Amino acid sequence: AAQGISATYVGHPLANVIPLHPDRAAARRKLGLAEQDTVIAILPGSRKSEIQYLALRFFQAAAHIRQAQPAIKFIVPAIPALRGMIERIAGDAGMLQHLQILDGQSHAALEACDATLIASGTATLEAALFKRPMVIAYNMNWLSWQIMRRKKLQLWVGLPNILCRDFVVPELLQDAATPEALAAAVLQWVEAKSSAPAKIAAVEQRFTALHAELQRDTSKLATDAIQQILES
Repeated sequence: AAQGISATYVGHPLANVIPLHPDRAAARRKLGLAEQDTVIAILPGSRKSEIQYLALRFFQAAAHIRQAQPAIKFIVPAIPALRGMIERIAGDAGMLQHLQILDGQSHAALEACDATLIASGTATLEAALFKRPMVIAYNMNWLSWQIMRRKKLQLWVGLPNILCRDFVVPELLQDAATPEALAAAVLQWVEAKSSAPAKIAAVEQRFTALHAELQRDTSKLATDAIQQILES
């Protein structure tokens, strides 16, 4: 609009696909997880390049988490084409036997988990729509990072924080995304479940409000906007 081009907000289709009130218990039954389990979903990305940069750090972080709390369960949704790569990297981190690797099922994983360690991208919005606490991480090649950092387009990288215009969940980027730091950030969410439930509730409330804002009749609004342009 500022450039003289009309714009119409039509919501986001994911907000109509993901239920406003997720059913964690049903998702756990589907994945064979017990209701009392503490479950962390690990999503290191859906592209080969993302997995190359992030998966080892994520699985090393999981090893640190497991050292601190051995009973924690880890679930990893993987697209079939990248499952072998994920298994190899998990093996390098000594974690292959301690992960439940799923064939896809990222929505089930996010619905079932207590918190998620997740690569920045669309999956973070999905995690927010499932109202899950998360730790967002990203790592890219040095040149791309320098270009992005110098642009200083905004304070946030993760979609949930961008849309909420606040650091609702932590972001660990580049050199800050060490396995130790990632593990510590995830463990803060795990411990908050019992020691600071209001912190978890506050995140859920922010993400519920975001979900309601995004939940529009996207198809109709988009069609109406296009028709208005064609008729003008």
